[in-house]
Amino acid sequence: MTTLSERAHEADVPGLEDLDAWFRAANYLAVGQIYLLDNPLLREPLTPEHIKPRLLGHWGTSPGLNLVYAHLNRVINAGDLDTIFICGPGHGGPAMVANTWLEGTYSERYPHVTRDGEGMQRLFRQFSFPGASQATQRQRRPDRSTRAASSGTRWHTPTVPPSTTPTCWSPA
Repeated sequence: MTTLSERAHEADVPGLEDLDAWFRAANYLAVGQIYLLDNPLLREPLTPEHIKPRLLGHWGTSPGLNLVYAHLNRVINAGDLDTIFICGPGHGGPAMVANTWLEGTYSERYPHVTRDGEGMQRLFRQFSFPGASQATQRQRRPDRSTRAASSGTRWHTPTVPPSTTPTCWSPA
């Protein structure tokens, strides 16, 4: 079986290798948030101690969201579009966090979750773990900020210019 990168190279399609790499990285980050407590860069063979004792989140939602996010990002950048991706509600939290961590906006909002191995460790540990972030993303009223009960995180709805095109995905 050939990968998307190999097929893109054969067809000489610009940008598909990067798109495939982004998609695979986002999938790994999503599954890592759900399952891994330690050893995020897999520098040693996995052991039961590396796996979270209580798993929350849904892997099945993540690849679809990652695929939409990656392709939408490509279209937005290629066309210099004013677009916002609206996702949810549902169990797409790991995918959305993975993509925003990859692009750097997650670390802008949460500077302690750096874009390196140590930050990846924090990203994985904080997802759906006692005292950390929640397993699901849910709709928030556009005129209010809401406190997420399980994490203590305050979410703010961004101000979106009227010329922005909404793009929605609801995997449920």
